[in-house]
Amino acid sequence: MKRLCLSLALLATAITFTTNAQKNFKPWQEWSRNDAERILNDSPWGKTQVETDVSEMMFRPQAAPDARSGKSNADPERDSRGGATNQATTIKYRIRFLSAKPIRQAFARLIAFDQPAEDAKVKMYMNDFVERKFDQWIAVCVGFESRDQRFSGTALQAFASATTASLKNNTYLERKDGKRLYLHIYQAPSADGLGAKFIFERIVSERPFLNGDSGEVRFVSELGKLKLDTRFKVSEMMYDGKLEY
Repeated sequence: MKRLCLSLALLATAITFTTNAQKNFKPWQEWSRNDAERILNDSPWGKTQVETDVSEMMFRPQAAPDARSGKSNADPERDSRGGATNQATTIKYRIRFLSAKPIRQAFARLIAFDQPAEDAKVKMYMNDFVERKFDQWIAVCVGFESRDQRFSGTALQAFASATTASLKNNTYLERKDGKRLYLHIYQAPSADGLGAKFIFERIVSERPFLNGDSGEVRFVSELGKLKLDTRFKVSEMMYDGKLEY
């Protein structure tokens, strides 16, 4: 009886993984803007981590200087940002597997919407970008957005000042079995609009770090006070019959 239950459980797992593998996507050139944004921000390959700062929801006027010392009693960190916001501030961190083909296709699709009259060179470049091979590397890119530019500026400073040396001991991919793969190379945000890039070796002990039995993969990185921590289900990362990450 126990063997029968185990066999049924394994069969259910296999069916689930096969179903995901057979999920059909329409050609990326036909994606709408919403389709592309969903792939980037809420899909098996792209997640959004939302951080909300509620410390300044209550109104706090700028403090007058102390009569004796002449120094302000105001919060220096708040003052450096230009005063209190008097409301909750939200920052969205977009964490994406850039080495997964659907993410590159989504980026390319959005560029096509923004530049409908792209020339042949641009088309060739975007095709090379989409078809680029990541046989040796896993690339995770992280972007961010906030309505309050003062807070997004703080995030930008954290990403811009980070280095491979400062991140290599607290940035990793972690499988469900607890095995961790630590950062190999970090690249700060550039003008390409892809965000900061975290590069990991794909092959570990002569085998790919992830496969269909990995369960889930967790991306973790600490950049000063900022901690990124997001989980992805590996079984859902199938695309055109292939595990994409």
